[in-house]
Amino acid sequence: MNPLELGTAKTTEDTLSKPYPMHEPISRRAAIKLIATATVVGAATGIKTSAAEAAPPRTPEAKPIDAWSRTHDRVWLGGEFWANPMEDWQVADGGAECRSLGGNRSIHSLTHQITNPEKGFTLSVQVSQLEVRGKDNGAGFRVGVRSELNEYRSNCFVARGINAGVADGQLLLGPKTGPLSAPVESKNIRLLLSGVASGTSITLTLVARTADTETDLGKLIHTVPTESLLGNVALVSNYGPEGVQNAAKAAPKGVSPGRSRYRFTDWKMTGEAFTISPAQRFGPLLWSMYSLSDSRTPDGFVMKISALTGPMGRDDSQVVELHVQRSGAWQSLGEAKLDPDAWVATFRIPQWDEKQATPYKLVYRQKHRDGTVTPDEWTGTILANPVDRPLRMAAMTCQNDYGFPYEPVARNVAKLKPDLVYFSGDQIYESHGGFGIIREPAGPAILNYLRKFYQFGWAFREVMRHSPTLCLPDDHDVFQGNIWGEGGAKMTNPAADPTAASSGGYVEPARMVNAVHRTHVSHHPDPHDPTPGQQDISVYFGDMVYGGVSFAIIADRQWKSGPGHVKTDGPRADHVINPKFDCSALDQPGLVLLGERQEEFLKKWAQDWRGHSLKAVLSQTVFAAVATHHGSYDGYLKGDLDSGAWPQTPRNRAIDILRPAMALHINGDQHITTLVQYGVRKQRDSMWSFCTPAIAAGYPRWWRPDDLGLPHTNRPKHSLADTGEFLDGFGNKVYVYAVGNPAVGKAPNRYDKAHEKGSGFGFITFDPAKKTYAIDSFRFLIDSTDGKTTNQFPGWPVTIQQAENRGENRID
Repeated sequence: MNPLELGTAKTTEDTLSKPYPMHEPISRRAAIKLIATATVVGAATGIKTSAAEAAPPRTPEAKPIDAWSRTHDRVWLGGEFWANPMEDWQVADGGAECRSLGGNRSIHSLTHQITNPEKGFTLSVQVSQLEVRGKDNGAGFRVGVRSELNEYRSNCFVARGINAGVADGQLLLGPKTGPLSAPVESKNIRLLLSGVASGTSITLTLVARTADTETDLGKLIHTVPTESLLGNVALVSNYGPEGVQNAAKAAPKGVSPGRSRYRFTDWKMTGEAFTISPAQRFGPLLWSMYSLSDSRTPDGFVMKISALTGPMGRDDSQVVELHVQRSGAWQSLGEAKLDPDAWVATFRIPQWDEKQATPYKLVYRQKHRDGTVTPDEWTGTILANPVDRPLRMAAMTCQNDYGFPYEPVARNVAKLKPDLVYFSGDQIYESHGGFGIIREPAGPAILNYLRKFYQFGWAFREVMRHSPTLCLPDDHDVFQGNIWGEGGAKMTNPAADPTAASSGGYVEPARMVNAVHRTHVSHHPDPHDPTPGQQDISVYFGDMVYGGVSFAIIADRQWKSGPGHVKTDGPRADHVINPKFDCSALDQPGLVLLGERQEEFLKKWAQDWRGHSLKAVLSQTVFAAVATHHGSYDGYLKGDLDSGAWPQTPRNRAIDILRPAMALHINGDQHITTLVQYGVRKQRDSMWSFCTPAIAAGYPRWWRPDDLGLPHTNRPKHSLADTGEFLDGFGNKVYVYAVGNPAVGKAPNRYDKAHEKGSGFGFITFDPAKKTYAIDSFRFLIDSTDGKTTNQFPGWPVTIQQAENRGENRID
């Protein structure tokens, strides 16, 4: 965890100051100034052209690609679009309106990408000015929007391309500007943009017309390289400084940020330049997650599934229906209500037939203003309980969105066909998608969170639709650099800790925290004890019995004490930087790691062997400090209190409780993959821990004890550097068998950079018959099925015997 990965909170200049209820329609401003757009046709260098150079474009005959005229008022614009950022937009009175005066607010088409510019295209849209404060930075189209991948999801977060619209009373097309023939305040304007091949280039023509009479108001022509048009097509409210999409970034010196916002209607696209992909729609049903568990009660196996939608409006449908296919026919299992904060509908089906795979279908019926209804379906498979064979689990953590959409990891996990998928936390970071964070009030903060969380589902929904999924929230998921939950306490002085990294308690409103929990764990098996903590914050610890394995699901930071209870030597309360500092002084009486409630649960769980023969513990982070350098290659840190190595006494107590379970501890968070064995009274007397690689590692960490000359004993037979028996910075006994130290990430391509930084994923094969855990730690840019030894980090794969998790060791 690291505050450097945090975004910047939005200011009142970036979004309208008046918060809006999440579930109420949003009225338009009374005074609306109308503005509109232009088209691209010819290949000239000026504003005036002859008929031979460019024929005036005509409004496309096609239907609008948007359904806003039929959409009820709400925040979410529809499955055909990605809005930047979602919380700054709304459908109101049949149009898409930007609520923010900030720059580079955009709407990307998910279904239409320009792939063959030479074949020609025409765009049109009606644009209306809603508000201007100071300079008008305009609105209109942006074409050729692409990342280095030119992949439609990653393209959505690029704030550069060829702008074609109106700004400050003039037409704007790339670097060119030209006057409108009439004042824009008095006109209802339609913008048209066309592209026509001109040799090896494309001639763009932008035309502005009155929307009612089709009277030309102006035209610009500009010729561009063909490849410059490849990528997404977007609408933009307020052309901000190019490339600036994050509220943490300032506008370039001397560039006026501009304060304006716009409304769009009747967006049309035609031409063979487009590849049209309806399957790229994202919603109304965004994705699903489910679990299947032997309850060991009269309920038998219980299947729970959650369906997530975009945030809906008051007049939209508020329910999702679940169907399953049995004997070749679809059967409805009823409806579930959408939670009005988390926008998740959860089904709990007891006495599930776990012996066979069952296709399912989730249905959301989208109501329209004209009384019609459009059903949206999301399908998948509830897998059969894997018996009489090993269970295969993919384990992942930490998704920094510089690597979005993480396609190499998502593809490789799908290739391995896991029986279970596990995400251990940090599904988002505050910087996700740009535009900063909203701390409060709760309603806008939740929308801000949801928009970021949707990137997680967008990337991994294909594997989650077919495999049971466990998904733990962690600190960045609730907008904190580190979390010391203290049982749900409220952070007392957040102003003194802007990144919420070193103070105890939760900085976000409890309502927002609970919405985060619901989006993550609503589909989990029922919690062991659902009694909420302080501030009525929900809890989720419990177990899942599946495939002959019992998984204890715990929250290793929700009750943890904050560093304010002790005194370290560093500028941050949670860091120890002096190598001579005695960290035993930090092990004060009364400090908490897991808390009494989770400890009591684990005591019972360790002794309960009903329905399974192997156990595993799933939590956010490792119970050892297996990192010597943080943030930079030479950034030495003796102790990071955010790790599960501190507080030492409750750490040791937790391991003692778990020893009879002979459980493998599977976790993440550290951005460096490790395989270690815990020691309490002596080295290697307890369970093993597998800390998985980050999906896309941001803040880097290294374990480099050899470079520091730290003493060790009993280096494994493989003789890899930085391995063996150590005392970590807090004095805990830890046997390091394997570690995946990263390089310094420098590559311009996001996937190359993620690979350099030690990203990847874990995979564990549980064999209840042999009582073994086979552990793989895969790198980022590999093919997980080709068998190459270089696919994994040094020291992997490893197979651990069950009894080794209580110190009966075979590995040496």
